[in-house]
This record gives sequence, C-alpha cells and structure tokens, in this order.
Amino acid sequence: DVQLQASGGGLVQAGGSLRLSCAASGFTFDDYAIGWFRQAPGKEREVVSCISRFDGSTYYADSVQGRFTISSDNSKNTVYLQMNSLKPEDTAVYYCAVDVRGSGYGCYSTSYGMDYWGKGTQVTVSS
Repeated sequence: DVQLQASGGGLVQAGGSLRLSCAASGFTFDDYAIGWFRQAPGKEREVVSCISRFDGSTYYADSVQGRFTISSDNSKNTVYLQMNSLKPEDTAVYYCAVDVRGSGYGCYSTSYGMDYWGKGTQVTVSS
C-alpha cells in the first residue's frame, strides 16, 4: 500500500525556518510527482510546491517562491520542504500527496493527478 508520512511541523516565530519531511513507501521511488499542500482554518486547500520525477519539473506557489525549497532524497524515499522566512500567513496544516501512476505526470497549481494523501503536520508561525 502506498503510504505517506508528513512530519516536521511545529511552532516557530516569524522569520524562522522549518523543514518538513514526506516519507513515502509502497511504490518505486523512481517515477512520481509529490506535492506539498496546505490548508488554513476557514480556507481552501492550496498547493504549495511540487516536484516531479516524471518530467523533472518543480512548482512553487507565488506566495512561497524564494522562501521555500522542495527537494528529494531517493535513498531515503523522502521529499523535503525547506521553509525559510516563515510568515504568520504560512500557518496551516501541511499535507503531502503523490501521483504514482503518472495521472498528472508533472506539477500543477492544483492537486491534479495526486492519487494518495498523507496525514498532515501542523505549522504555526507566531508574529
């Protein structure tokens, strides 16, 4: 079974940093697209970043461009989201999701193609 485990959330002051991890299992970590999404209270879920081994693409939402970096460690079957210069508006539950079948193939500004979702990790940024 495909499983994703997101971790690394916590409470941080504005301007601080966190690194989220998405540990994946149940599929071959060669071809995939993994995205990070977030949902704040009262708001819709939004895509934050994505990395695709299908077409080598990455994606960042405008709101995090230049502050967040997505990377992967295939030896650990893990995708990371390094979050720097955090702002209170980054406060949300962060989820990772994966496209393992190539349904979407690349990265998009939506959750298009994502087949499996992990449980979220809470990120709280205080002002």
